[in-house]
Amino acid sequence: MRLQNRVALVTGAAAGIGSATARRLAREGAAVALNDLRADGLEGVAADVRAAGAKALVLPGDVTKKADCERMVGEVTRELGRLDILINNAGINRDAMAAKMTEDQWDAVLAVNLKGTFLCAQAALPGMRERGWGRVVNTSSIGSLGNIGQANYAASKAGVIGLTKTLALEYAKYGVTVNAVAPGPVMTAMLAGVPDHIKERIIAQVPVGRIASPDEIAGVHAFLVSDEAAFITGQVLFVDGGMSVGI
Repeated sequence: MRLQNRVALVTGAAAGIGSATARRLAREGAAVALNDLRADGLEGVAADVRAAGAKALVLPGDVTKKADCERMVGEVTRELGRLDILINNAGINRDAMAAKMTEDQWDAVLAVNLKGTFLCAQAALPGMRERGWGRVVNTSSIGSLGNIGQANYAASKAGVIGLTKTLALEYAKYGVTVNAVAPGPVMTAMLAGVPDHIKERIIAQVPVGRIASPDEIAGVHAFLVSDEAAFITGQVLFVDGGMSVGI
């Protein structure tokens, strides 16, 4: 198993890509701490992690709050010994055309998607530096390239790319890699509720002709946090079925 004896923290782990990633890391041998804003849904994922033979730690918390991020990293270190891997997956959208977007919609998305990514990394990186090994994977999106009705989301996900590259440069010499995954359309609960004719329109934009499953993104996470990816840092991997090629 590629991640035997590693300890991971996955934010936004209650559903979708986060829960799929937590399960995949557990199957690869890692102990997994599970974060979401509310505990609802985390216990079921924790049960799956334990069924895979791995330790699980449930950590409700708000990634937009520095104190919560520091508390979570502290609890992981205390309960599981250290923190080796951070998957910054928590994210939200509040879509609206730019002319009608409210300040609250803008602030909420930037707070979770960009500030939350920064605060979790800021809390986790010192321990990784001290131990001389660490993996951080942030979540960008195909939306970082621009999307109608998502000025806030696009800005947050483009910001994640800049943050990723900067942190990669700052921590490379300490044995810590920092990369980002930029998914295209993924069949999460949010997309599952979209009308079929909209799904068909989305699929028409994907060269491979389908929507990804959360497990496919989880597999990329598992690779990037493994020793096999030790020479990869500061990169943004678009997992989008070819959508970004023609943009």
